[in-house]
Amino acid sequence: MGEARRYFEIPGQFALRRGGVLERPVLAYETWGKLDAARDNAVLVFTGMSPSAHAASSAADPRRGWWEEIIGPSRAIDTRRHFVICMNSLGSCFGSTGPASVDPATGEPYRLGFPLLTLEDIAVAGQRLLEHLGIARLHTLVGPSMGGMTALAHAALFPGRARQLVLVSTGARALPYAVALRSLQREMIRRDPAFADGHYDAAAGPITGMRLARKLGMLSYRSAQEWEGRFGRERIAAEQQPVGSFAPEFEVESYLEAHAQKFTGQFDPNSYLYLSRASDLFDLAEHGGSVEAALARLQVERALVIGVETDILFPIHQQRELAAGLEQAGAEVVLAELPSIQGHDAFLVDTERFGAVIGEFLAGGRTTRLRPLLVRMEEQGASRRPDPGRQPWAGLHEGAGGQGGGGPAGEPLLACRGR
Repeated sequence: MGEARRYFEIPGQFALRRGGVLERPVLAYETWGKLDAARDNAVLVFTGMSPSAHAASSAADPRRGWWEEIIGPSRAIDTRRHFVICMNSLGSCFGSTGPASVDPATGEPYRLGFPLLTLEDIAVAGQRLLEHLGIARLHTLVGPSMGGMTALAHAALFPGRARQLVLVSTGARALPYAVALRSLQREMIRRDPAFADGHYDAAAGPITGMRLARKLGMLSYRSAQEWEGRFGRERIAAEQQPVGSFAPEFEVESYLEAHAQKFTGQFDPNSYLYLSRASDLFDLAEHGGSVEAALARLQVERALVIGVETDILFPIHQQRELAAGLEQAGAEVVLAELPSIQGHDAFLVDTERFGAVIGEFLAGGRTTRLRPLLVRMEEQGASRRPDPGRQPWAGLHEGAGGQGGGGPAGEPLLACRGR
């Protein structure tokens, strides 16, 4: 483990939105760049469901981060200009307090005794971290996927604390399709006999349930268009095919299995349940009576909203809703509808498109400057198709997928523990 990860203990009791209290919960975070004298160049990144705080490499931790091509010197979120903070979500398992952490009242892991978590709780924890760092107002608040909903929660709870918003592949609420899918994923995990009502062995646990949940998730994180171009009807090489009438035969089956196997060793199942449910529970309308009323209260000056035409988890109409509401509220808004074929996971793998838009926006590009860039991307969309000759398993480590990636490359499950 590198030395880049830092820890902040929230003093006293931390009350959660749906009831329950955490005693002195810990937040794991990493930073890049320097906070300037005016303390007004800070960028906070809220993560998707499964990443750690290791969004980018650094001298202290040279391992590749989950948003490596976006954060760094001369990159879209330029660490020469900005002080960038990425926080591991409360309830996760990469250093922040979560179900795998020890409950000080019992001396045992919380497991399912952990209080019900909401994205608002993660947002409030993030605000406590900002106060600890002496940051009164953010230059920009960034959130992809679940992190985008967390960013909206933060802006609703603390209006005016961020000058700009960058919302990536997210929405004001989870749609019924997403809620239903995550409900099935949680059931797969809980019905695995090895789950043991949350009291599973830390070295093993509900591996089958996690594998199946991950496979189901992958179907929503990518697009049918990509599957067709990437795999077609290609079979696994005969000498590599498992034995059995119903063993995997197609390359797409092999790809899903490889992704699922990789994920089961990186993420705590109880954390998966809690963060998955928190994603379902969030509804921005609860912070104003309607989505439009809630957006009107955020008090942001500028906003970039990015959607992907092939995203089925957060369809493009959800980004249009956010952009329209923010513009009506008086913010200068850029809506970028990108033609990426990678679906919801595009923000992890199509970083050329995402980086260009985010970089131009953070550099001060106004809507009139960004429009030609977006038009060029639309024109290029038709020519950017999957390479039929590309190995089907290529990109297995492009991003961990699934609402924003996974733990740092090579970080084992034993490292996925709260404090």
